[in-house]
Amino acid sequence: MRLRLIACEIMFREACLCAANSRNIVDVQFMPKGLHDLETHEMVARLQREIDDAPPDLYEGVLLGYALCNNGIVGLTARHCPLIVPRAHDCITLFLGSRERYNQYFSERPGTFFKTTGWCERDFLTVPDTITEKMGLKKTYEEYVAQYGEENAKYLMEQMGGWKQSYNTMAFIDMGIGDFLGYEQEAEKEAEENGWELLKLKGDLRLIRRLLDGEWDDEEFLVLQPGESVIASNDERIIAARTP
Repeated sequence: MRLRLIACEIMFREACLCAANSRNIVDVQFMPKGLHDLETHEMVARLQREIDDAPPDLYEGVLLGYALCNNGIVGLTARHCPLIVPRAHDCITLFLGSRERYNQYFSERPGTFFKTTGWCERDFLTVPDTITEKMGLKKTYEEYVAQYGEENAKYLMEQMGGWKQSYNTMAFIDMGIGDFLGYEQEAEKEAEENGWELLKLKGDLRLIRRLLDGEWDDEEFLVLQPGESVIASNDERIIAARTP
């Protein structure tokens, strides 16, 4: 089969490896990590344009390298060929290999902040008009000092760092790719700075590999036929199809 994969760039290395080893011809289009910071309808619109741009009669399926991602894929519609979507809450499921493993880990350690190779090396990239930019949260400390004064700048930086209080663990998911890049050491340093426990989890490429190899069983993948759209099912299957 010839397939088109539309994926978040945080899985760049993993998707490229699986595409190179796939039995299918997989054309890959990576989207900026910053799409997650857009308002939901804007993220959906960006992804839908990529789906619509798939040339008719060329592909036997369009693959989505995204999970539900805070409803960032709800409303996406299959056009000229089937649209295949993993049944997953977020991308961590794709890196852990199954939603069962994802659910087990999150029930045991809900205060975990995850890192992968992709999260480390793509963390500096963004897209314009994100929510954080519209709220003025992308400024540097020096920019806040210039605008509000040093005391107010310190207060703002402390408040914006408050999200860290929700976490107590840093989990680095080792996908077996790019071990020489030093990202695990960066995660260890960040965990130490925040006073978090550091864990190293072994990643699993099986879901990404099955997506690209065309192994789309209904338990792990939603296959939308042309005209059908993604909806959140609000149950253990995570997503479902809306028939026009």
